[in-house]
Amino acid sequence: MTPQLPQNEDLFEHYRFVVEKGQQALRIDKYLMNFIENATRNKIQAAAKDGSIFVNDTPVKSNYKVKPNDVITVKFEHPPHEHLLVGEDITIDIVYEDDDLLVVNKPAGMVVHPGHGNYSGTLINALIFHFDNLPKNSSDRPGLVHRIDKDTSGLLVVAKTEHAMNHLSNQFAEKTSEREYLALVWGNLNEDSGTIEGNIGRHPKNRLQNTVFEGDDAYKGKPAVTHYNVVERLGYVTLVSCKLETGRTHQIRVHMKHISHTLFNDERYGGDAILKGTTFTKYKQFVDNAFKVLPRQALHAKTLGFEHPTTGEFMRFSSEIPDDMQQCIEKWRSYAKHQA
Repeated sequence: MTPQLPQNEDLFEHYRFVVEKGQQALRIDKYLMNFIENATRNKIQAAAKDGSIFVNDTPVKSNYKVKPNDVITVKFEHPPHEHLLVGEDITIDIVYEDDDLLVVNKPAGMVVHPGHGNYSGTLINALIFHFDNLPKNSSDRPGLVHRIDKDTSGLLVVAKTEHAMNHLSNQFAEKTSEREYLALVWGNLNEDSGTIEGNIGRHPKNRLQNTVFEGDDAYKGKPAVTHYNVVERLGYVTLVSCKLETGRTHQIRVHMKHISHTLFNDERYGGDAILKGTTFTKYKQFVDNAFKVLPRQALHAKTLGFEHPTTGEFMRFSSEIPDDMQQCIEKWRSYAKHQA
């Protein structure tokens, strides 16, 4: 007889998943690897061994095979948000600051806010160390008006007062703010400019990804609009400028993949494979070297514009492309010239 969940009030739910109706039988350790960020199979197996993984409120081993409609929870003795909001003396690259707000240039590799697997070293940890009494947004995150992905570099605006938080958040919601990104994508785009529209939601089979839902499935996602312009054609890759009308999670990464131009070295969406080019060994070596120069997705939040919440002045900030991405672009530029 399988042991039932102990009546332990000290257990806290960290993750909860309901298995999709069409899911085939799959070991739970393999299943959870697709749903928990930064989780290795060893970590998941250790959690199962500790009795921390439950299916329908019953603890299971790592070889349990999930079935449709199973309710999976992962529970530990410490609260999921314990120690998340601890100030840390981390240097912040502040582009602009006044009494209402600051504009930060975030380096690639820095997580914006604490979450599962990233409990320290985040921008939030740095902000609450350097600034007192930052207002909280609707998700209880101090100062954050918007966010960018861990491995995306570039500009963010941070609110220092409640008024600034409300004013700036409304601008993002009403699409009056300005956000331009530079992305290096696989392939040579057919058009010099265009607009990608497609509702974005969680991928049904991989919760670490988002995807575009169309037609009868459109209701599964939220409306998303990305405008793009070709900046430079570099043979098998293209440098593009992307302007966001909406701010969905992974929006540019998902939309560019949707039109078959996945971001260069975007591991999560398959851009860390050679998607365009030749079969020559020298070309493979060249791409591998480009991956090493830029060990992340080629995406930089270059320009940020908004109306100042107190003065009403429209402010626009721009940041330089970071060295790793610039070096990668230069490599492709040289390669394209050599091919020409």
